[in-house]
Amino acid sequence: MNSDSDLQIAGDILEVPHLLQAPREHPATVAEFVGLARSIASDRSEWEHLVRYDATTRWYHRLRTGPGYEVWLLSWVPGQGSGRHDHGPSSGVLTVLDGSLTERTERATRELRAGAQRVFAPGYVHEVVNDALEPAVSLHIYYPGLTDMPMRSARCSAAGAETAAGSGTGPGAGAGTGTGAVTTA
Repeated sequence: MNSDSDLQIAGDILEVPHLLQAPREHPATVAEFVGLARSIASDRSEWEHLVRYDATTRWYHRLRTGPGYEVWLLSWVPGQGSGRHDHGPSSGVLTVLDGSLTERTERATRELRAGAQRVFAPGYVHEVVNDALEPAVSLHIYYPGLTDMPMRSARCSAAGAETAAGSGTGPGAGAGTGTGAVTTA
């Protein structure tokens, strides 16, 4: 085949600004929320100085809010866990920043090491625990912002878990098992 008939782009496409999409000020897609989490994770100066460890309760801090989303920073000392929960109508991205965490669902148990991410849909039930001997830090993005975090019973059925007594807001409120999450690396 004659290479003169092949389609080629002359010059650098990045030199033509009108062909590029302007970056969004705030994320709006799952991929953009995952990218936001990775961006925050890579800039330790944005979060490392805020982390506190509390042996009596899980520590959490709202790091940022935007239109329709919240970013939370959590610390986990060995043995601390969230309990089985879902996130109500919110989807989310969980990113392990330091250490390792264990996520338990009805279908699987996963070790999540620093850099691991889980993306989940509304109604996803899981439990997150620090089963390691060292503290861990994680970043959680919820969209829409977290308004409900129902605790779930210890046993979940295939059709869905029954809500146990109590629910709360903020990522310190609980955890559970279920389907609807994707792991990214």
